[in-house]
Amino acid sequence: MGDRPVIGITAYVERASWGRWVDVPGALVPHRYVGRVEDAGGIAVVVPPRPDADDGVAQELLARLDGVILAGGVDVAPELYADERHASVQASRPDRDTTELALARATAALDVPLLGICRGMQVMAVAAGGVLEQHLPDRVGHDLHSPAPATYGNHHVSTVPGTRLADILGAAADVPSYHHQSVLTHPGYEPSAWAEDGTLEGMEDPSAAFRVAVQWHPEVGTDTRLFRALVEAARTYAAGRGAARG
Repeated sequence: MGDRPVIGITAYVERASWGRWVDVPGALVPHRYVGRVEDAGGIAVVVPPRPDADDGVAQELLARLDGVILAGGVDVAPELYADERHASVQASRPDRDTTELALARATAALDVPLLGICRGMQVMAVAAGGVLEQHLPDRVGHDLHSPAPATYGNHHVSTVPGTRLADILGAAADVPSYHHQSVLTHPGYEPSAWAEDGTLEGMEDPSAAFRVAVQWHPEVGTDTRLFRALVEAARTYAAGRGAARG
């Protein structure tokens, strides 16, 4: 197929081991993200973080991509939204924060299709000037969104009628989740899904071609509709860019 759009997936740089190579830096992302993109008809490209990333570097990268996934990961540094650090907040990863915030801004400026997943949704909110809830159990009184280390929860979400997320998923879905933080404010985005405990679980920019974020982990579940929607939006974006170039 010649019309497969290229989807960049943000990643970590982590020390890893394979074969005789032990504890060496590697660019890593859970392969489920890659598999979902490829199963949906896209070409997946891993995008490692770079500490020198700025909006210019992000725009150079986007010249080679048709869509982006801001993947899940550790907590966004609360200093980036001018808040004091809660005791539960994980050690920050400045390289990912810098790179992904730049990508969030650049995709907005260029209207490149974007899907934010878990941390990715939070990055999108912070890039827009929003604020995060640093430890969700303090408000909701339970750990169902992240029941134990390396253990996904499962809960119900209801989509907001008339949103793109509702068009993709229908009125409701049961979703796998792993987050102890959530988005409190989200300038420029409209809520598109809620958990039963009042936690914002989805948001989107209705003025964008495709700019959707979810707080859960669709790559873990069996529902691939979000990835198919992203790939289709990226295919349309690529075709339009190709036509503009003549």
